[in-house]
Amino acid sequence: MKTSDFYYDLPEELIAQTPVEPRDSSRMMVYNRKTKEVLHKHFYDVIDFLNEGDALIVNDSRVLPARIYGTKIPTGANVEFLLLKQVKDKVWETLVKPGKKARTGDSFTFGDGIMTGKVIDVLEDGNRIVEFKCDSNFYETLDKIGQMPLPPYIHEKLKDKERYQTVYSHELGSAAAPTAGLHFTDELLEKIKAKGIKIGYVTLHVGLGTFRPVKVDDVTTHKMHSEHYEVPEETAKLIEETKKNGKRVIAVGTTSCRTLESVAKEHGKVVPCEGWTDIFIYPGFEFKVLDGLITNFHLPESTLIMLVSAFAGYDEVMGIYKEAVKEKYRFFSFGDSMFIE
Repeated sequence: MKTSDFYYDLPEELIAQTPVEPRDSSRMMVYNRKTKEVLHKHFYDVIDFLNEGDALIVNDSRVLPARIYGTKIPTGANVEFLLLKQVKDKVWETLVKPGKKARTGDSFTFGDGIMTGKVIDVLEDGNRIVEFKCDSNFYETLDKIGQMPLPPYIHEKLKDKERYQTVYSHELGSAAAPTAGLHFTDELLEKIKAKGIKIGYVTLHVGLGTFRPVKVDDVTTHKMHSEHYEVPEETAKLIEETKKNGKRVIAVGTTSCRTLESVAKEHGKVVPCEGWTDIFIYPGFEFKVLDGLITNFHLPESTLIMLVSAFAGYDEVMGIYKEAVKEKYRFFSFGDSMFIE
C-alpha cells in the first residue's frame, strides 16, 4: 500500500483547537464491523455499547510539561527545548530550536535560574542530549516552568494544563497525550464500572514520533519510533479472564492497542512485562488481542489512521472519515471520538 492511499481532504476549520466541556459531551461515531452500521452519538453514550464482563484497557501515562524556554549562558539568546525521552536521571534527549545555538558544551538557564542545562552530546538526527541540574525535585521544577507540548496543529493556548491529561493519568513520561482517553470523566468511569465493565491499565509513554509524517511512498518501508511500555500483572490477568469468559477486550486509544498487540506478538499472549516497542500496525496485520477500539480521528497519511484501517478495514475507514467530514466532526487531539466494535 502507498502512503497516499491514506490521504483524505480535511477542511482546516474541523481541526479542534480547544477541548469541549464537559469531556464526555464530545461526539462519538460508532461503527459495527459485522453489520457495517454507522451511528452518531455522544461519548457519554459509550456505556450503552459496553457489555458486562468487557474489559476497557487504558493508557495511564501522564504528559510532561515538556516544553521549556531557556537562555544561553552568557549570551542570553532565547532557546526552546522539548524533552523527548529520558536517558537517565536528569539527562534527556531533547529537540532544540534553534539548534545552531545549542552545541556540545553549551549551557542554559531556565525559569529565572531555578534550573540549568548543559548540552553533552548532539545526535545524528540533530536532537541534543542535555543534562539538567536543579536544587528541588526535577519533575516539580518542570511543572513550574514547563508548558504542555501541544501538537503543531493546535494554535490556541491551553488555559488548564489538566485538559491535556486523562483523568486517570498517573505515570509521568509522555511527550503527547493518549488522546482517546481525554473523553472520559470520573463520573462516566464509575458508571462503566457499576455496569460490570472492568478497567485495566497499561503504560505507554507517547513520543513525538506520533506526529511525524510518513515520508516514504511504500507504507511497508516506514520505520516506527520506539516507545517504552509496561503491562502490570493485574492487567494481563484481566485480559486472560475476559478472553476465557468470551467477553471483549476494548483498547482505549492506539497506544493501548500497540502495547497489547506488541506484547502478544512477542509472547503469544498478554503477559506482565515492560520494554520498548516500535510495532507498526497497518492493513494486513493480524490482531491477537483487540475486540474493540475507542479512538479519535487522525491525521491524513499518519501511522494512526493506518492502524485504525488495519482493525476496521481500509475501505471502511476511508468511508467513515469521509462521513465524519460531511457530518462536521471535530478532528485530532481535542476532537471527537470513534468506537469501533
